[in-house]
Amino acid sequence: MDVHLKTSSQAVKDYLELFVNRRAYTLQSMRPHSGTRRHYYFRPKENGSKRPAALTEETIREHLQGTITIGLYALNPATQRCKWVAIDADYKNALEDLLKLQYRLGEDNVQAALERSKRGGHLWIFLASPLLAKECRIYIYNLALRLGVPVKESSLRDGIEVFPKHDTLSAGGFGNAIRGPLGIHREVNRRFWFYGANHALDAQMAYLKALRRVTEIELRRFIAGTEMPCSLRPALPASTQVRKYSGEKCGTEFNILRHVGKVRKVGRNYVTRCPSCAGSGHDRGGDNLAILMSDTRFYKCWAGCTKQMIRAAVGHPIRIFKTA
Repeated sequence: MDVHLKTSSQAVKDYLELFVNRRAYTLQSMRPHSGTRRHYYFRPKENGSKRPAALTEETIREHLQGTITIGLYALNPATQRCKWVAIDADYKNALEDLLKLQYRLGEDNVQAALERSKRGGHLWIFLASPLLAKECRIYIYNLALRLGVPVKESSLRDGIEVFPKHDTLSAGGFGNAIRGPLGIHREVNRRFWFYGANHALDAQMAYLKALRRVTEIELRRFIAGTEMPCSLRPALPASTQVRKYSGEKCGTEFNILRHVGKVRKVGRNYVTRCPSCAGSGHDRGGDNLAILMSDTRFYKCWAGCTKQMIRAAVGHPIRIFKTA
């Protein structure tokens, strides 16, 4: 096992810039869980407190050296954005599906990096700036379904999983972490490298940094006219269903609850983070948007964002029909 690799300060800085979208992280146990071979992940705490420990450059260095293994969170709940997308495939013939996706992404001029894993692999896509997780997920899921690649979230037992695994998170939420690349996989006691570069940390980082990154303009062009596939949309509570009409895909009106994070009840309203505020780095309290429980077509941002701004922020701008 290639532990204790020499790790330069530049490699640590490059890793931080490429992979770290927030300072929360998980740590893989050095010992397997009792009675199994599984090495579970946990959120480490600061010394002498119950607060989650923050990811530091020294922690990244130890991960790259091989002395610890960290897990990374894709989605930052303060912005609902991610700086990378990872497609995880862990089933029979998974690599074939990842290569199919990599080729099709290349036709969009998206350069995805393929990393081997225990049973399959991970395909990593890097973004020029943090982009809305929801829009990234719409792009990948529609691409996969067009190619016939199985999607695990659509109730299939085997299929790809996309990180981030959520469109949005409530304030302080974590979501799901994925094993940080280029570290030691404890269960199989080995390091998995990216294809396309020599098996050395500096060479790997140079390869990843040279990959072309997806811009927001490009992503919006990729998903123009598309939505999250019906089979992958989260189910809404029965009390929030809205009337149907023939012109809407999947037979439902636009429902704001499908596009926001966790809500809480305050009086007659649901209260949650305003997507428009979040896109500007505001609404840290996660309570600017009020949604009428009895009819979710009525919602208001108390910070002043218009309905047009909110709809645009979630990738569903209000259509304007011109009259003669």
